[in-house]
Amino acid sequence: MSKLLYVKANPKNDTESRTFRISESFIETYKNLHPNDEIITLDLYKENINFLSIESVNMHKPAPGQYRDHPVLKYAYQFAEADKYIFAEPLWNLGIPAILKAYIDYISVTGITFTYTAKGPKGLCNNKKAVNITSRGGAYSEGYMATLEMGDKYLRTILGFLGICDFTTIAAEMLDVIGVNVEDILNKTIDQAKEIATSF
Repeated sequence: MSKLLYVKANPKNDTESRTFRISESFIETYKNLHPNDEIITLDLYKENINFLSIESVNMHKPAPGQYRDHPVLKYAYQFAEADKYIFAEPLWNLGIPAILKAYIDYISVTGITFTYTAKGPKGLCNNKKAVNITSRGGAYSEGYMATLEMGDKYLRTILGFLGICDFTTIAAEMLDVIGVNVEDILNKTIDQAKEIATSF
């Protein structure tokens, strides 16, 4: 049995968010194929994730198992104990929503998700895999616009830093371009998400 952590970063609800329409379809397919797996849904807006305080920064080097119930560090322990990860967020201003960056700051804790060695930092979340599901107003997958995309690129980089190198992106693009068939794009991306969920 695997433990899947589903991280949602959008203030909109499941029906209003185009990102969540895709991610919820992924989760539904996954549930049907893995009925015994534990799925933990973490809605960052409902969790009221905030920026790190000086207290939280000073506690970011706990002894093994220390402060498991701390309101910030509990997320790092939860993340480290998961086997698989689904992230769902829109591309905002070329990057991820600030609340998701705040969450990354919560979980990037020395001794829990990564460590320092004589050869530099080393991720502790090895042999795990992640899928990032995102929606974008324009086309950022190739060409010049791809150099501007800093959301999925950042998540891929920081998760790799934590040891998670099996990383797949599912992106719905051009959703704000006048004249495109948005529903057609979303439906095709949902089909792609369902297909990837069958082997995740």
